[in-house]
Amino acid sequence: MTDLEATQPAPDTVQTKIQARDVRVFYGPTEAIKGVDVDILDKTVTAFIGPSGCGKSTFLRCLNRMNDTIESARVTGEILLDGGDIYDRRVDPVQLRARVGMVFQKPNPFPKSIYDNVAYGPRIHGLVANRAELDSVVEQSLRRAALWTEVKDRLDEPGTGLSGGQQQRLCIARAVATAPEVLLMDEPCSALDPIATAQVEELIDELKQSFSVVIVTHSMQQAARVSQKTAFFHLGHIVEYDDTPKIFTNPVDQRTQDYITGRFG
Repeated sequence: MTDLEATQPAPDTVQTKIQARDVRVFYGPTEAIKGVDVDILDKTVTAFIGPSGCGKSTFLRCLNRMNDTIESARVTGEILLDGGDIYDRRVDPVQLRARVGMVFQKPNPFPKSIYDNVAYGPRIHGLVANRAELDSVVEQSLRRAALWTEVKDRLDEPGTGLSGGQQQRLCIARAVATAPEVLLMDEPCSALDPIATAQVEELIDELKQSFSVVIVTHSMQQAARVSQKTAFFHLGHIVEYDDTPKIFTNPVDQRTQDYITGRFG
């Protein structure tokens, strides 16, 4: 057993990190998410799978209030992070997003240096007192994203000059630099080649030692490889949510079975 494995909590001690109850999302009059209930565990990778347009990315964006940026969007129901309602009017969405980081489908480094990409969050949230602390956060974040050895001698170069896989790992480093508790990933490997995908998947496995990771993926193989819990979305509902091996080998709902076996999707 490795040191990382040894530090993982026993399954029966894993805590619920996020609770969602009767969550509904409307775009104007259209109901995109229809009464979703789910508990997302800490220090666990949870995969959201389902056909295109089924609501999995829309629900993911509820977890750090990214839907607030869409004028026609309206969210009802309750989402609790460590027991606190993230939609309480007293909650600052900017501060929430420091606690619930996000990595998007397409790598989107800022048009800044590699160093400044990672330093941006800690700076704007006032998480560091001086340059030495900032240097340390940048290095540790790049190490966590398995990128430090590749970029340590060119931190002043633009992040946009990295390869696609390196850019995505830079975005992961940027997300973890604010010391979040939850990391959301929306199709993080869809724009990457197989080698870069394998690197990011290995990284996800390491990140779950520190964070609750929620990943939206179209790849059922990827969900099976990286996650411990899987939720199957269909037409705005969570049809089934269970341990990943059970979802893929012994699903309860026929719709899950049909999707897993490729009958639709």
